[in-house]
Amino acid sequence: MGKLQLEDFTRFKFLSGLKYSPKGDYAAFVVHRIDVEENKYLSNIWVLDTKTGRYFQLTSFNEERGFVWLDDDYILFAGSRNPKDKEKAESGEEFTRYYKINIHGGEAIEAFVIPKKVMSIELIDENTFLLTAMYNVNKKELEGLSEEEKQKELKKRKEEKDYEVLDEIPYWANGAGVINKDRERLYLYRVNENKLQPITDEYTEVSSFKLNKEKNTAVFIGRTYKDKMSLVSDVYIYDIAFNELKKVNKDNDFSYRYVDFLGDKIICTGTDMKKYGINENSKFYLLDIESGKKQCITPDLDVSLGNSVGSDSRYGFGYSFKVEGDYLYFISTERYNAYLNRIDVNGKIEKVIASDGSVDMFDVKGGNILFIGFRGLKLLELYEYKNGEEKQLTDFNEWIQRERKLSKPERVKVETRPGHFIDGWVIKPVDYEEGKKYPAILDIHGGPKTVYGEVYFHEMQYWASEGYFVFFCNPVGSDGRGNEFADIRGKYGTIDYEDIMKFTDYVLKNYKDIDPERVGVTGGSYGGFMTNWIIGHTDRFKAAVSQRSISNWTTEFGTTDIGYYFVPDQIGGTPWDNFEKYWEHSPLKYADRVKTPTLFLHSDEDYRCWMAEALQMFSALKYFGVESKLVFFHGENHELSRSGKPKHRIRRLREITDWFNKYLK
Repeated sequence: MGKLQLEDFTRFKFLSGLKYSPKGDYAAFVVHRIDVEENKYLSNIWVLDTKTGRYFQLTSFNEERGFVWLDDDYILFAGSRNPKDKEKAESGEEFTRYYKINIHGGEAIEAFVIPKKVMSIELIDENTFLLTAMYNVNKKELEGLSEEEKQKELKKRKEEKDYEVLDEIPYWANGAGVINKDRERLYLYRVNENKLQPITDEYTEVSSFKLNKEKNTAVFIGRTYKDKMSLVSDVYIYDIAFNELKKVNKDNDFSYRYVDFLGDKIICTGTDMKKYGINENSKFYLLDIESGKKQCITPDLDVSLGNSVGSDSRYGFGYSFKVEGDYLYFISTERYNAYLNRIDVNGKIEKVIASDGSVDMFDVKGGNILFIGFRGLKLLELYEYKNGEEKQLTDFNEWIQRERKLSKPERVKVETRPGHFIDGWVIKPVDYEEGKKYPAILDIHGGPKTVYGEVYFHEMQYWASEGYFVFFCNPVGSDGRGNEFADIRGKYGTIDYEDIMKFTDYVLKNYKDIDPERVGVTGGSYGGFMTNWIIGHTDRFKAAVSQRSISNWTTEFGTTDIGYYFVPDQIGGTPWDNFEKYWEHSPLKYADRVKTPTLFLHSDEDYRCWMAEALQMFSALKYFGVESKLVFFHGENHELSRSGKPKHRIRRLREITDWFNKYLK
């Protein structure tokens, strides 16, 4: 077995989009792989025969990231084989071309083209689909125009690519670019008429739409706004047969986050955000269709719904919630694992899959469960859960267990103040020799409401293969331990910083082969904020790498996609009524104290933590004579380390490692 190589991640297969066929005899999922030469990801649909366990590749367009089962034999997916599609897209014309394919063999056949960028689609019957697609209030619709009028509008769109008109917030979104007046709108599409009928109005953003069992009614979450998007939302019912749309809820101060039918009732999750702000854990509710009243069925529940276990080795999405029979199945993050649970209409919750690791996505059919997840130091694979036992079905990434030496994280529990314990881990260098002195890297997660766990993390394993100790923890502010533990509003850089420093003290005291004079620190997003904060408050680290960071809460408020609501919630007030508080918690305030050589990594399309954050901190360090460097990645966003272009991900990890090698080895 050899040491892990930096570019080994380009051989990984990333699994996502798992769905059973209607009868459950088959399941389909998407396998993503990296093409380094073309600097992109290739995605294809694979099929699993649930009776035999055989799985095989179905499509080969290399761009199939989503699909719908039409029946047990046919799958519908979006793709592009028409040579004119590229030309049409470049002209500003929006469309989604769909193909259907028989899973038992044969070529994909073009089914229809929808003149919109479709975001999600569900089958009602062979002639009818319900879908969401992008709509822009400021753009003239192409449908119904003559060819001359259409070309005139496309010419106008092409000319307007040279500038942007902004008149609402948020005006851009990470990973989506400028979104001014964009809405994800609900439509009904009839294939035989080639007719696309809008259901919601032009100012309503739709999410989480679900069909009932009979497929004659849909429920969804809508958020209607002009000028400024609010965090509160509403629940709507759409009667397909009668073409009637009805708002269900009567409240106007609630953030609905998921909604579905459970039997003859509506089940939803959400929070009023009054006690713990925007990061408050959701509870489960039943919503009465007639009265609009909601009933909380889990008043004492305090767990995070969904998966926040971090890894840099996943790509794509799948079900986090799914109704099957009398239950809503859902993923929860608890401590440092992601589990699968189910709840009934009475609010009774049962743990279904409770093994250590991460259930990333799942599907359930007739009591049978398939899931994609991390187990131990294995990469993503497809598993079956049956009769209380897990069985691995695929071996896309088993090669890494056979060919590479990996270092298992050692879990530690650290008391950072009386009665307050945090979870942490230490990864020893590969081929570790007791008595030999090693450099070390402290890695800080983003969020802050996410968690580190014991799943595979490529950058950490690579640094271990390069002869580093790597240590990391879940300080106060992290997910998985309830609202109170996660709540650091108004306290950024105080109690969380203390937890991380006490954890560092513990590691250096108990792992004596770490050379305390050769310890570095890095982190991204919140971890980048904390890296900036740390170097302004201590000189104990000999090198730092600040990634997609925050340095100034005032500019974070005014330049980012979530800043205008995230920053007031997390710091308190606004820059106009609480400027001193904003400045007190901004790492930039303390930049004149920094002595640590620091590398800044940022992406120019990161609208979550915009490039102004790195530029300000870098400029300050240069002004004060601190060794520093800034590396910008063009065309990347906040997800560079997880889903950035392959060559950029290689360069990123190389830049970080070279920086640490320069100062720590």
